Amino acid sequence: MDEQEQWDLFYEIFDPSLPRLGPGDDASTLRALDCLLAAERRGPDRPLPKHMRILDIGCGTGGQTLQLARHLDGTIVAVDNHRPYLDELDSQARTAGLAEKIHPCLKDMRDLNEEDGVFDLVWAEGSLFVMGFQAGLETCFARLVPGGLAAVSELAWLLPDPPAECAAFFTAEYPAIGDVAANERLISDCGFELVDEFVLPDSSWWDSYYLPLEARLARYRDRFAGDPEKLGLLEPIQTEIDIRREYAEYYGYVFFLLRRPA
Repeated sequence: MDEQEQWDLFYEIFDPSLPRLGPGDDASTLRALDCLLAAERRGPDRPLPKHMRILDIGCGTGGQTLQLARHLDGTIVAVDNHRPYLDELDSQARTAGLAEKIHPCLKDMRDLNEEDGVFDLVWAEGSLFVMGFQAGLETCFARLVPGGLAAVSELAWLLPDPPAECAAFFTAEYPAIGDVAANERLISDCGFELVDEFVLPDSSWWDSYYLPLEARLARYRDRFAGDPEKLGLLEPIQTEIDIRREYAEYYGYVFFLLRRPA
């Protein structure tokens, strides 16, 4: 298989029909939003406008985008680089009567710049790993107005000294993973104030992401039974799921709630 065929298969497996394309759930999205808004009610330097400009970076099919649209008065620019995901978001937004609030934008997050404008709220749920956490934070900071808010979730070690199998997996797949304190230092170095943080529950990995994904992998194993090359492309995804099943207490996604100083 050439590289394009591999990408085609990747996007076939990670189909827009999946409830989520990474760890997360509606409850965690709303908890993050509530944390930010509660902090604002305690007395911000710059009160947020009633009609907010919102940027959702790496929105995927937009589970979190829809929740933001339901609970905030404003407009959302939802950025992703895969058109079928944006089409699914647009379809769901129209069904929910939210299309006027959500503007899908086909763009690589690494290409966001001053021409895209500035926003009152930047949301990046499980997406900044694409460009690296520090570079992602810098992008979020640059796209915020002074006093603006950001919500970003990032993978982190939750316990020291993970077992060798778990450590080896992340050394190969995401060597940039750090512990929570290291991520907090990056947040501070990028100029943000840390408002609050919490770890996503284990259910947010399984209910809307890994269990539906694992069911798809089982169907593709049957389909590719006579094709060792394609079967080999499925195994790293299954390994990731198995690592989570065995070592969940050692790592997780942490939602960081941030403010750019006024």
